[in-house]
Amino acid sequence: MTHPRLAFLASPAPSAQQALETLSARYGQHPPEQADILVALGGDGFMLQTLHRHAQLGKPVFGMKLGTVGFLMNHQREADLHERIAGAEPTKLRPLEMTAQTESGIEVQSLAYNEVSLLRQTRQAAQLRIDLNGQTRVDEMTGDGVLVATPAGSTAYNYSAHGPILPLASNTIALTPIAPYRPRRWRGAILKADTEVRFTVLDPYKRPVSATADSHEFRGVTEVTIRESRDRTVTLLFDPEHNLEERIFSEQFVF
Repeated sequence: MTHPRLAFLASPAPSAQQALETLSARYGQHPPEQADILVALGGDGFMLQTLHRHAQLGKPVFGMKLGTVGFLMNHQREADLHERIAGAEPTKLRPLEMTAQTESGIEVQSLAYNEVSLLRQTRQAAQLRIDLNGQTRVDEMTGDGVLVATPAGSTAYNYSAHGPILPLASNTIALTPIAPYRPRRWRGAILKADTEVRFTVLDPYKRPVSATADSHEFRGVTEVTIRESRDRTVTLLFDPEHNLEERIFSEQFVF
């Protein structure tokens, strides 16, 4: 029986580095470009780094938790890795595409598999206008910021900001304010995944705002446009008992 070629990638954490050495010796090690499967060893942060660095290869990623948070990871276990990968359930994730204009006139772009967040840079609250598909829905939102989250990312920063948990196959995204002062009673919205969301910073010099796509931060933005990617996907592999869709659903019943 021919087993898939594996590329083990590890976070700098000592436990992940030790697992990298052990698993590479047991199962072999290939460069990501020549592998069939990427195996990410770390936490959710390292999984996101792996997706950002290697998604263009189009290789499925099997993660094992060797970090603080492991929502996107499987349990760490050295034995039976080939069998686990053969029986794993694939889950396709579609990232958000962010395009931002900065005060200096530069246009920057990035992907986000969890969320794009806009945050105030100083003690002054951010003031933002929110347009959906070209129509203004919030003339002026004042607060710490706002974010747009994918279903996979809805249990992360979005949830801590009191945003909704979205089922993985719901074809939706979450628009969630962060500590809003005005409109005071606005709690955000659940949008169709193909909605184009545009944020305009109303006073970028007195009230500067940064935009962060997962861990990639851009400071001094003046306008940010976000849409779900139409042609990019990544495939994560999960043990059947560690099904991501079921775990996201179950998060709604954690008290």
